[in-house]
Amino acid sequence: METMLAVEGLGKSFKDKKIVSNISFEVKKGEIMALLGPNGAGKSTTIRNIMGIMYPDEGTITFRNGTTKDIPRNKIGYLPEERGLYKNVKVMDILLYLAELKDYPLDRAKQRALEYLEKFGLEGKDKVSVEELSKGMGQKIQFIASIIHEPELLILDEPFSGLDPVSQELFKDEIRSLAKNGTAILLSSHQMNLVEEMADRLFLIHRGSKVISGSLSDVKKEYANFKCTIHGSNSLVLLESLPEVERVEQSDDTAVLYLSKNVDPAFWLKNLPGEMDIQELSIDRISLHEIFIDIATDKNLLKEAGEVHA
Repeated sequence: METMLAVEGLGKSFKDKKIVSNISFEVKKGEIMALLGPNGAGKSTTIRNIMGIMYPDEGTITFRNGTTKDIPRNKIGYLPEERGLYKNVKVMDILLYLAELKDYPLDRAKQRALEYLEKFGLEGKDKVSVEELSKGMGQKIQFIASIIHEPELLILDEPFSGLDPVSQELFKDEIRSLAKNGTAILLSSHQMNLVEEMADRLFLIHRGSKVISGSLSDVKKEYANFKCTIHGSNSLVLLESLPEVERVEQSDDTAVLYLSKNVDPAFWLKNLPGEMDIQELSIDRISLHEIFIDIATDKNLLKEAGEVHA
């Protein structure tokens, strides 16, 4: 796949404090790349450097064959974390104004605006001023504004924040559709369950440096040990005595058993003792959310895992 965005060796400091150091990743055409990290990790600084809001002290950022200073703005869509639209302007007027800033044909922009308003349940809101919209409606309008000009690269910073479940599904479907049609998408979000559903690859930073990068499946294989959830009346002593069990979390009749890294799940299940009370059982890998928490809180439960590369 063609590389739409390449960040190489990015470094940025404020006064004497290093905010990001040696950050390198690519976003390819038609893929969803997740940029993850706890608050203060350097995600927003990285995005602002990509957008040209600030310039890096080190490294390069290229869009196809360009550089940060001449990235074609009409080819990039951006949904910032901090939303902001002119409140006393009508919805259609603000969408057409923003499309015009991207040198996009106004007749086509109006057609796309009406299509998206209908798709997002905002039909008839084109003549309503932004200040009359609910927060969720305003968020939909800002999302439409970021994609109305058919960008080749779309940067989404916390796109699901504040949305109800129905609106989240609408956004997810549209983001997937855009990627399927060739848009390169850089997604930053703290909602790991949604990232896990959508991302093709991820790049996780902590304290300004890369911690994990790679495809979601490779990251899960490398960093996410298996866990087994058992519903039944079993003593903690029995559960902790089982082979390959590193720790147990038990609440009433539900226990989560965290298994060692190289366990064979099928073999392990076959050798569970017959006296165990098992009403329900499920086994899967720990979630991206749990990996994120482990890294963000420096628990180091995954410290033996190696680095994953894209």
